[in-house]
Amino acid sequence: MELTGKVAVVTGSGRGLGLAYAQELARRGAAVVVNDVDGDVAQAAVDSITAAGGSAVAEVVPVGSSEAAQALVDRAVTEFGRLDVLVNNAGILRDTTLWKMTDEQFDAVVTTHLRGTFTCTRAAAIKLREQGEGGRIICIGSPTGQVGNFGQTNYAAAKAGIVGMVRTWAMELARAQITVNAVVPVAATAMTETVPFLEPYVTALKNGDPLPPYARKQLGFGSAQDVAGLIAFLASDEAAGITGQAIGIGGDRLALWTHPVETVVEFADGTGWSAEAIADVWGPAFEASKQTVGQQFEPES
Repeated sequence: MELTGKVAVVTGSGRGLGLAYAQELARRGAAVVVNDVDGDVAQAAVDSITAAGGSAVAEVVPVGSSEAAQALVDRAVTEFGRLDVLVNNAGILRDTTLWKMTDEQFDAVVTTHLRGTFTCTRAAAIKLREQGEGGRIICIGSPTGQVGNFGQTNYAAAKAGIVGMVRTWAMELARAQITVNAVVPVAATAMTETVPFLEPYVTALKNGDPLPPYARKQLGFGSAQDVAGLIAFLASDEAAGITGQAIGIGGDRLALWTHPVETVVEFADGTGWSAEAIADVWGPAFEASKQTVGQQFEPES
C-alpha cells in the first residue's frame, strides 16, 4: 500500500485513533497535515512522525466551522502542493441520558462530529474536483451510530448522520473518481476508557498485556494501531473500486456493515393500513423480526 506522493489531512490526529491513522499514512509515504485543538499535542504528533522519517505539519484549529475546514485544506496545498486524502476523525463526547442532556452538550458533539465532517468534506471535495485526479475521503463512524448506545443521544445522532452523508457523497463524487467510505472502529482510546465492560481490556493494553481472543474477536476490540491498516488501505489505489461502504474494524475483526434494508414487507389489499389491520398482522408477520438495539455479543465462555 504505497502512498508516496499522496497528501493527507487527518482531523483530530493529535492522539488516539487519529494519531495512529496519521502515523500509518506517513509510514507508507504520505505527507500528513496533523490537526488538534491543542498546539503542544499536535506538535508532539508531528514530531513522532518526522522522527520516524515521515513528513508532517500541524494545523491547530477546532473542527466544525467552514473556516477551519478551509484552513486544513489550504495548509495541505501550501505545504505539500496538493490534497489526496481526507480522514474525518475529530470528535468529542458529552455523554448523558436524554432527560439530562443540555442543548450545549448536544450541539457541541454534533458540531464537531457531524458538521465538522460536512465542512471538511465539502472543502476537500472542491479541491479534489479542481485537481481532477480523484481522491479518497474516509469518515469515521461508530457502532453507536449503527445500533445506538445508552447515554449517547448526541453521539449516536452524529455518527448515524455521518454514514448517511457517506452514502450520498459516494454517489455525488463518483464521476470525479473520489471514493467516500465510513470506518466503524472499536479500539482502546480516551473515548472507550469510560465503558465499564471494556475497562479490564483497556487496562491490559496499557500494561502491555495481550488481550484474550474473546476481546479481539468477539468484541472486535484492540489497540488504535489495529485500526490504522484499514485507513491506509482505503487511502490507497487498491481501494479505487470501494465507495459508499461502512466497514467495521477492531482487534482481529474486520466486518462490512449492511445498509438499512426492509426485513419484512406486507401489503394491504388496496385500502391502506388501519391501526386495527396493523395490530392483526404484526404478531404473525413482524414480531419475530423485530430489530435489537445496542451491540449484541456472545457471552464469554
